[in-house]
Amino acid sequence: MTPDRSAGLARTARALADGDVTSRELVERALARIEATRPTLNAFRLPLADAALDAATAADARLAAGERLPLLGVPVAVKDDMNVAGAPTAFGCAGDFPPATADAEAVRRLRAAGAVVVGKTNSCELGQWPHAEGPAFGDTRNPWNTRHTPGGSSGGSAAAVAAGIVPAALGSDGAGSVRIPAAWTHLVGIKPQRGRISSWPHPEAFQGITVDGPLARTVEDAALLLDCASGSHPGDRHRPPALRVSDAVGRDPGRLRIALSTRMPFTATPKKLTPVVRAAVYALADRLTALGHEVEEADPAYGPIGLTFVPRATAGIAEWAGRVPDPALLDPRTRDAARLGRALGGAPLRWARRAEAGLHRRVGAVFRRYDVVLAPTTATPPPRIGTIAAMGGIATDRAMIAACPYAWPWNVLGWPGVNVPAGFAPGGLPLGAQLLGPAHSEPLLVSLASQLEDDQRWFERWPETVPQAGVSGA
Repeated sequence: MTPDRSAGLARTARALADGDVTSRELVERALARIEATRPTLNAFRLPLADAALDAATAADARLAAGERLPLLGVPVAVKDDMNVAGAPTAFGCAGDFPPATADAEAVRRLRAAGAVVVGKTNSCELGQWPHAEGPAFGDTRNPWNTRHTPGGSSGGSAAAVAAGIVPAALGSDGAGSVRIPAAWTHLVGIKPQRGRISSWPHPEAFQGITVDGPLARTVEDAALLLDCASGSHPGDRHRPPALRVSDAVGRDPGRLRIALSTRMPFTATPKKLTPVVRAAVYALADRLTALGHEVEEADPAYGPIGLTFVPRATAGIAEWAGRVPDPALLDPRTRDAARLGRALGGAPLRWARRAEAGLHRRVGAVFRRYDVVLAPTTATPPPRIGTIAAMGGIATDRAMIAACPYAWPWNVLGWPGVNVPAGFAPGGLPLGAQLLGPAHSEPLLVSLASQLEDDQRWFERWPETVPQAGVSGA
C-alpha cells in the first residue's frame, strides 16, 4: 500500500486543523495499512482499531467545534513496552498478559495533545537485541529490504514510520533501541535526556538506562512528538527541567566545534567499523564542515563504562522478567540474563549506579573543547532477518556488540542523542550517524540536525512501495 508521501506529523496536524482531511479518514487509512503490510512488514503487535476509530470520531467533533491541540486527530503508534489502557503490555514476550488498567504517562500526554493511538508496535523480547523478531509475534522486517531487520528493539515503530503507516511513533532506547532502528530505516530518532519523557508507571526504566523517544521522517516531526510526550509524573525518579525542543527546529545552531569520533568503548569482544559506515559518517562530517562548523577527530574517554552498563541492563531484565505471566515461555537467553541480573542486583548494581557521576566527569570532559560529538550509530548495515535471533547467548552478545557498539554509552550517562540519516550502503540499506551532547542538550542537537536536514533533504527519499503479500527484497 503506497504511503502518503506528503503527510508528516506536523503537516498532518495542520491539514486536520484546516479541515482538509478528517481524523476518521486518516485513522481508517492507517489501520488499512497495518493490515495490508502485516504479511510483509509485521510492524504491529496489536492494532487498536475500535478504540482508535472512536477516538478519531471524537477528535473530528472537537475539531469541528473549533478546538485546537498540537496533535488533535493525528494517528500515531507506540511500542509494546508502554501501557495503553485496555490493552496488554507484552514487550515482545509470549503469554497471556492482562490488559493495562491505565495509560502510561507518555501515552496519556500524547492523548492530551490530541493524538490517536492506532496500535502497539513490535519489539524483541524485553528489548534486549537490535532486531524485532521473536516466536511471540514473528519477524518485523525492514521496508527498505524485507530480507533485513529494521533494527531494534523499537523495530516495529521504525518500520511503521519508514513505510508511511503512521507519520511518527514512540519507541524506547535502553542501548540504542530508538537510534539503531532509526539508522537502519532512514529516520530521525531522538533519545532524549533521562526523564524528559516520563517512565511512569515505573519510577525509572531498566535502572535508569532506558528512555522513551520519537521516530519520525523529519526533525520537525520528531521534535513535535517529543514535546507532546514530554513531562514528569510526581512518581518519576528523574525529573529534568522542562524544555520546548520544537523551538530549535530551523534555528541557526551557530558555528559549532564538533568531535568526529569512531572509537568504540572497551567490551572485551571483537568489533570493527565497516568501511561503508565509516565512509558515510565521514561524508556527513564533510557536510558539517561545509556548513561552517569546525570538525576534528577526537574521542570521549569512555573508561570502564561497560562495567557499569551490564549490572543495570541485566537487573532491568530481571525486573521485567518477574512481571511476565509465564516465565517458562521466555527465551533461554532472557532467562540467563535475568539470572545474571539477580546475581548482580546487590553490591555490583549499587557500584554501577554510584559510578555514573564519575563517568559524567570523565566522558563529559570532551565537551570542554567540543559542543557536539558526531559518531556512527551502528558499526554495520542492518543484518538479515534471523541472523541474531537464531544464536545462542554468548554468540548473541558478541554479534550484538559487533553490530551496535556505539549507542549504549549515552544510556549509561542519561544524556541526549539524535540519529540522523547518513546515506545508504550498496544495495540500498540505510545507514545513520549520531549527534551526541551533554545533559539537557536536546535543543542544540535538534538545531544542528535541522540544519543538516535542510542540506541533505533525506525525507525526500522513501523505500519502494511495500508489497501486499509475501516477502520480497534483494
